[in-house]
Amino acid sequence: MKMMPSLLSYHEIRHFHLFCGLGGGAAGFNRGNARVGNMQARFRCIGGIDVDAGAIADFQRLTGTRGTVMDLFDRDQYRTFHGAEPPAEWREMTPADIHAAADGERPHIVFLSAPCKGFSGLLSQSRSSTPKYQALNRLTLRGIWLTLEAWTDDPPELLIFENVPRIANRGRELLDQIISLLEHYGYAVAETTHDCGELGGLAQSRKRFLLVARHREKVPPFLYEPPKRALRSVGEVLGEMSMPGEERAGPMHRIPRLQWKTWVRLAFVQAGSDWRSLNKLVVENGHLRDYLIVPEGRNGFLGVNDWTDATGTIAGASRPGNGSFSVADPRFDQSAAWRDGQAYGVRRWDCSTGAIAGQQSPGQGTYAVADPRVVGVRHNNVYRIVRWSRHSPSVTGGTGPTSGGLAVADPRTGWPKSAHGSKLAITGFNESCRTVTGARFGSGALAIADPRPGMKRGRGDNYLTAGHYGVVPWSSPSGAVSAAAGHDNGRWSVADPRMPEPNEKLVAVIRSLDGTWHRPFTTLELAALQSLIDPHEYLELSGLSDSAWRERIGNAVPRDAAEAIAGVMGTTLLLAWAGETFALGATPIWVRNLAVGLSVETPGHPARAGGAS
Repeated sequence: MKMMPSLLSYHEIRHFHLFCGLGGGAAGFNRGNARVGNMQARFRCIGGIDVDAGAIADFQRLTGTRGTVMDLFDRDQYRTFHGAEPPAEWREMTPADIHAAADGERPHIVFLSAPCKGFSGLLSQSRSSTPKYQALNRLTLRGIWLTLEAWTDDPPELLIFENVPRIANRGRELLDQIISLLEHYGYAVAETTHDCGELGGLAQSRKRFLLVARHREKVPPFLYEPPKRALRSVGEVLGEMSMPGEERAGPMHRIPRLQWKTWVRLAFVQAGSDWRSLNKLVVENGHLRDYLIVPEGRNGFLGVNDWTDATGTIAGASRPGNGSFSVADPRFDQSAAWRDGQAYGVRRWDCSTGAIAGQQSPGQGTYAVADPRVVGVRHNNVYRIVRWSRHSPSVTGGTGPTSGGLAVADPRTGWPKSAHGSKLAITGFNESCRTVTGARFGSGALAIADPRPGMKRGRGDNYLTAGHYGVVPWSSPSGAVSAAAGHDNGRWSVADPRMPEPNEKLVAVIRSLDGTWHRPFTTLELAALQSLIDPHEYLELSGLSDSAWRERIGNAVPRDAAEAIAGVMGTTLLLAWAGETFALGATPIWVRNLAVGLSVETPGHPARAGGAS
């Protein structure tokens, strides 16, 4: 008897997000994949809440779901955080408002990523203890209470609370209250930590705290850990993107305008290191002693010789502008130590980055990359020699070797033998001349090395008064501009004093000592490192502020990590709906304490994991 294949049975899993930000977590959950037997999960976002209107606009764009702008502070928290009374139109949100933000639907999973500034290590212990940040921290407890009250008659099956790992210490009292509240509403609770980079296969390491609550009556199975994946390198992600600054990539892919001194600092940070590399530099009177920054050129143009190397031939016009006639002088004092954490850190192209935070400047962390794709015009085929046996490239309007492959390796070196074998030869002044013929000097040895130049340079000499290789002061007028004005036939150069001021903001490309461009990540690259977009995708966020965009991106849950978490939670729900209480899987249970918290009835508080066991 022929067996008919079983048809897939699709089950919708609805998810709702509190403190949703721009929607990285929600977008990841929408991409979740889970299957048990012939049961296939389909994830659908039913709403999100955030106080930032710009973030909600982004949320709607990334998820396709309506978001709600809502301030979850109570009145006392608002006064304490803002230092003022709320405006007249402001009101405290209620559980009914939470229910309405989900369009009246009930979620199976609620994901909360409450503000973490008060718990973060980027904030000092003293500032985190101030009333302002304590009020911000209490949003965690209030948000969960509002959620539980919104669906008290039909609770969500799973509730996930995500934050920085330091919350386990700085927010211990609040966490204990949250756990007690969840247990009161019928949930089993467990705590753990994970690395979003390993869960999502990202090019960053991003360790986070995770509290998972399972409704005891609705969800009996274990929760399995998502498979861990190797971290990718920064270059693996950024290498798929267009070069920074390309207009087609949009305003989010522009290079930030940094102070000139910041560009210089970045250029001298060793790739893979941070500001401490700068301690190796020697500074005298505010200037680098061992290095000189000059414009880049070809054929030794503005070249700088190493202190330990020999120079090239000294020519009659040995100037920085026409050869390697400068030197990297190493005689300097040691610079003062920098004391601002990981400031000006530069990531290697083949390494992963650290966690993408709300910071936006290279001076605030390792937010720069040693990009080997140094920009600039590529003079392809300059001075190229075409083999005699090969075809020529396209013949263009250029007429010289510097215009392309317009030279040939001609094997016909045997010039015709004739009486003029001494073509263009020079006869010494003390030697006899060869036979005088009727030809010109190009036909034989009809030229002489005359030691009697009789060229006395003095007043009225045309060569001196014509101003050859002349340089005009910045404060002086130029002479009449002629049709053949060139640097070597008059005063057609200027002493330009316009080096950037230390605090002047600009976009610069400085080729670092390792041959790469040490530059900050663009906003679009940060979004790609957070997996909010694939590297080849285009992204627009609400507003026109890079700082606002970067803060939202830094606060986001990485999309690919959320997708991995959604997959295992979807599997857990499908097992529960299939009536299963245990399933043997190849992946490990998500830390033993979490497994116990999610699968066993435990009196009182469940065991808590101080980390992965």
